[in-house]
Amino acid sequence: MKRRPLPVAAALAATAALLLTACGSGDADSKANDKIAGVGGTDDTASPHATASDSAQRPKITLPNDVTNVFEGWKTGDATKDAVLTDASRRIDALAYAITQGDTDEPVLGYYYKGDALVGASQWVKEFADAKKSMTGETRYFNPRVDLYATSRATLTYCSFEGKAFVKDRESGKADKTPVTDRSYLLYSTRLEKNAKGVWQTAVLNSERGNKACTP
Repeated sequence: MKRRPLPVAAALAATAALLLTACGSGDADSKANDKIAGVGGTDDTASPHATASDSAQRPKITLPNDVTNVFEGWKTGDATKDAVLTDASRRIDALAYAITQGDTDEPVLGYYYKGDALVGASQWVKEFADAKKSMTGETRYFNPRVDLYATSRATLTYCSFEGKAFVKDRESGKADKTPVTDRSYLLYSTRLEKNAKGVWQTAVLNSERGNKACTP
């Protein structure tokens, strides 16, 4: 079964108005601008990201001080696999940034997502914005596994722990804290495609909450 593949889903699941169908797959090309309004610079040195081995001018994504994504073990020593992991981690940051800005049209989404995965990400941001919610806290991403099955195609699976990430009311700033359970852990299955500029965009993104491959 496809499950919602996006951050802090556990807390939002308790609010019926914010439920969404899960993201699916797609192959439509994104036409986002290279320069992202409100997101300055290029992300060539920021930890934990590695520098991708191409000439694309990637936007630098700066998350609010109360939002942190931690990437554990996201380097393999293989240049191509590390490029996949780099752009996947930037895609994760891009979604968090769009949620905190409450902007469904944030161009940084189209830089790292494509097709139905992009549609699903935009819809998820809209759910937050319509409910006047944002996010806060720390999400940990770990156990990444990359498979390069074609020159410009890859699959990536990884786990996340959302037990320290929460939905936040945009007006009051109050976090809706939830207890840690097995459902605080997610297993993600994604497919990425490298575009003409050398950016690994996520085309398919699914997840399963509470999967035993990720729970302690």
